[in-house]
Amino acid sequence: MDTLPDRIAACRICADRFAATETAHAPRPVVWFQKGARLLIAGQAPGARVHEAGIPFQDASGDRLRDWLGLDSAVFYDRSRVALIPMAFCFPGYRKGADLPPPPDCARAWRAQVLDHAGPFDLVVLVGGHAQKYHLGAAAKGGVTRTVARWRDHAPDVFPLPHPSWRNTAWLKRNPWFETDLLPVLRARIQEVLR
Repeated sequence: MDTLPDRIAACRICADRFAATETAHAPRPVVWFQKGARLLIAGQAPGARVHEAGIPFQDASGDRLRDWLGLDSAVFYDRSRVALIPMAFCFPGYRKGADLPPPPDCARAWRAQVLDHAGPFDLVVLVGGHAQKYHLGAAAKGGVTRTVARWRDHAPDVFPLPHPSWRNTAWLKRNPWFETDLLPVLRARIQEVLR
């Protein structure tokens, strides 16, 4: 186990934390990156289905995200082109039936090493508030809606997105500019970067 992905895959720093959740599960880091990818998709943390599958975004949220990005599964999962690096590599578990946030221990232990190892990236897509706060700092204050609405402040190198969960369907209806204004520009930029 001498590579960074191998070390992350063997990580158990959150074992006690996960054992104390409603799911009482063991860590299963989902590691999906390699050096040289041009697009970074920075997410939050794997959900229960991804924990079971061992493949990032292997769920309905992933289907929606791939649609937003204009990418088919073959390109999305091509580690030489796309790095899928969440704020936490393991499913954090549930509390009262809802996903827990990404444990900060994971980002403290791994994030800087991973970004240094896998980057630099030509384009960064920040999926959800946790990734936005980490990567944008003060520019992400005010919440996800405000941050995503100000996407032009960060384009063409960084695009903040809401989480593609079904829970955000109402958000999408309230914010039609996301699909009409942001997504076409993002899709064009992705095609340019991955060309």
